Amino acid sequence: MQARYGRAISVREQALHIAEAGLEYYRWFLNKNPSIMTAGVGLVSPDSYTVEDPEGGTLGTASITASANLQCGAVQWVDITSRGVADINAGFPRSLSARYMRSSVAEYSYVVNTNVWAGADRTIRGPYHSNGGVRMDGAHNADVTSAVSTWNCTSSYGCNPTQSAAPGVGGSGSNPSLWSYPASSINFASIAVNFSDLKTKAQTQGGIYYAAASGSVNSRGYRLVFNAGGTVTIYRVSATTGFPSYSSQFGYATEYSGINTQTLLGTFNIPASCSVMFFEDRVWVSGTVDAKVTVVAATPSTTATTPDVYLNGNILYASQDGTDGLTIIAEGNVLIPLVVPDAMEIHGVFVAQSGHYGRDYFSTSDLSSTYDPYVTQTSLTTVGTVVSNGRTGTSWSCGGTFCSGFQVRYDYYDQLLAFSPPPFTPAASTDYRFMLWKEE
Repeated sequence: MQARYGRAISVREQALHIAEAGLEYYRWFLNKNPSIMTAGVGLVSPDSYTVEDPEGGTLGTASITASANLQCGAVQWVDITSRGVADINAGFPRSLSARYMRSSVAEYSYVVNTNVWAGADRTIRGPYHSNGGVRMDGAHNADVTSAVSTWNCTSSYGCNPTQSAAPGVGGSGSNPSLWSYPASSINFASIAVNFSDLKTKAQTQGGIYYAAASGSVNSRGYRLVFNAGGTVTIYRVSATTGFPSYSSQFGYATEYSGINTQTLLGTFNIPASCSVMFFEDRVWVSGTVDAKVTVVAATPSTTATTPDVYLNGNILYASQDGTDGLTIIAEGNVLIPLVVPDAMEIHGVFVAQSGHYGRDYFSTSDLSSTYDPYVTQTSLTTVGTVVSNGRTGTSWSCGGTFCSGFQVRYDYYDQLLAFSPPPFTPAASTDYRFMLWKEE
């Protein structure tokens, strides 16, 4: 009985290696047929792979099934299952499954393309990466990486006096053992989405598309309110209120983020086969998302405008099991405007492709007293990912004292979306690899 048990263990181990050989074979097959990862053309399922014995004969066979996840006619990932059976005993098969895809930015809490300061009022859960230097004073539980060895840390990043050769990651954060620099940079140019391609897909593959609204650039746009039940209500915005503000990227300006006049366009189902909503104008977003959907604000045919997205209310998911998700991609900025809930909660992947993510500085001295209660807010909870080309910031201090934005901030990456993101969520790498490797 001991000998039989030992042989069974040996056969099971051999079957596992045969199943893994089947996965590796199919990865080779996908690499040799790039049209599969583009449009699903040429996918073979079921398939089989015979594992040869280097000493002659065969060791076993892997039976492989594969299915491609398509959105708007384009492959997002391929799920592969390989069942290995050893020739010496077919009674102990082993099955492995894996998802073949590019690494998504949803695997991170933050991805920033410049120097950044995470203050002591921050609680961060999930990897945090910057292509510039990082001043990390917050509490965190995952890797904090910088692509530079040293950087010029000034008082605007909490360094007083200035450190002209500050380490890539420094500060008083909770886990210095998790800091790493210089790390590989994330190429923003290569992960940037193709706006012209997404516009075409939304127009021709069953997505939702709207051209620029009528009126001046600062007074127009579209407001989206997501509803439980898989629908979205869309309004056309035709008049706005401007608020004096300041951003670290653009300096003093007027943010036209208050909606004065809007017209209901209708309530629509979120398309299942092409869950892309493309707007050639500014967009305001709030509500409860009951699907996986990507919202894009961009003008691919002109460089005269780079539309922003405003997160003007709580953004929640109808369920928390990974079936719902939201990615927002702005050609310009992703901003939290002045008038928002005091304890705000937003779920999603928020991408500012050429601008920055944040809440600009507002002052009671520049605003009507009606808006004074909105200048300082209690908390901001973000469940998902922030991707920003420019410097981020949602809290401001005046002479060392909190004076604008959110007093405390909680950032949690969404592990469920990391390996099953909404369609066309930017990739963090151009290379495909196995995700969700597990035994069935």
